[in-house]
Amino acid sequence: MLKKQLKKGLKVPEYVKTSLAPGSKVVTGYLRGAGLQPYLDDLGFNLVGYGCTTCIGNSGPLLPEIEKAIADEDLLVTSVLSGNRNFEGRIHPLVKANYLASPQLVVAYALAGTVDIDLQNEPIGKGNDGEDVYLKDIWPSIKEVSDTVDSVVTPELFIEEYNNVYNNNELWNEIDVTDQPLYDFDPNSTYIQNPSFFQGLSKEPGTIVPLNGLRVMGKFGDSVTTDHISPAGAIGKDTPAGKYLQDHQVPIREFNSYGSRRGNHEVMVRGTFANIRIKNQLAPGTEGGFTTYWPTNEVMPIFDAAMKYKEDGTGLVVLAGNDYGMGSSRDWAAKGTNLLGVKTVIAQSYERIHRSNLVMMGVLPLEFKKGESADSLGLDGTEEISVNIDENVQPHDYVKVTAKKQDGDLVRI
Repeated sequence: MLKKQLKKGLKVPEYVKTSLAPGSKVVTGYLRGAGLQPYLDDLGFNLVGYGCTTCIGNSGPLLPEIEKAIADEDLLVTSVLSGNRNFEGRIHPLVKANYLASPQLVVAYALAGTVDIDLQNEPIGKGNDGEDVYLKDIWPSIKEVSDTVDSVVTPELFIEEYNNVYNNNELWNEIDVTDQPLYDFDPNSTYIQNPSFFQGLSKEPGTIVPLNGLRVMGKFGDSVTTDHISPAGAIGKDTPAGKYLQDHQVPIREFNSYGSRRGNHEVMVRGTFANIRIKNQLAPGTEGGFTTYWPTNEVMPIFDAAMKYKEDGTGLVVLAGNDYGMGSSRDWAAKGTNLLGVKTVIAQSYERIHRSNLVMMGVLPLEFKKGESADSLGLDGTEEISVNIDENVQPHDYVKVTAKKQDGDLVRI
């Protein structure tokens, strides 16, 4: 396909960002062995790294003028990738729509310069002769693909790359290690810290007591994913996590991603509910990790509000719709929720694994009765919530919840 497009004279438009990030060095070996890498380079699909890059938001920035145009005109722009994640804002903070496709289709859409195209019937560009070029004109036959794979994807290639996997990485081998059975935490590290939920951890579970005077920190609609709750992508410089890293003398270019800093709870708790596309109904008109801090009616980052509530000894509650916690089984979506001080989540339905993770972190998952929701019960998030539970509570039990309105009226759930 690459050879055919080059002969036709097709090029990727300048406004399209392209990159190549194989999952393994073996891929580089067989692309070079097949003579395909020069064609990829010619199109702009240059090697940028291996493993998690584009699919976790590490493919780098867009051109400044393009970022400005997207922001100024509020454009809905797209990405096409042969990765495994297409959450909104995950590939790049300014890219709302992301489509997963085969590598061939990634190249095809790059040549077309748009996803608003019928690849079966519309041309993807014009050739050197000025004639329209269609996908079928450059699509390889099954025989061409199988012959190429048979000739270059060999056991020897894997053996060559992996025989010395423990010896070839000088940086890894230069890390100082000790023979101590327990890890010696470096208090100055911004990557690995001893998480606070390990402090004072006892062998026996605590006592189950009623939850009183909870304030609503978040009110969300349907299909809130674990990536909304605990994003894995880029860390913004103006976010609570970004400010924490800057306070610890980490340059912006070395922020890395939330996913790479999962060993530091201080970063991760600041990133909880900080996905740039999450919409909290308690902070209308905003997008991202904001809420209204009810004692002062100020709109502020969720982390900042949570810390204020924690200082006052006030527990928190999250209200949500259907399929809360869907997507990746990301444990930090539950860990971060716990560290913010959330005592219970009340949703219409849950993704099973996230519900279990909430339980493991001591956050009570409650489910509205069928046909009921926060909206149908008239809950707007300003209420004080109390949950009547004790040592006798069992899974699938009905639990009495009381929501006290600002005017003193009670809603019994």
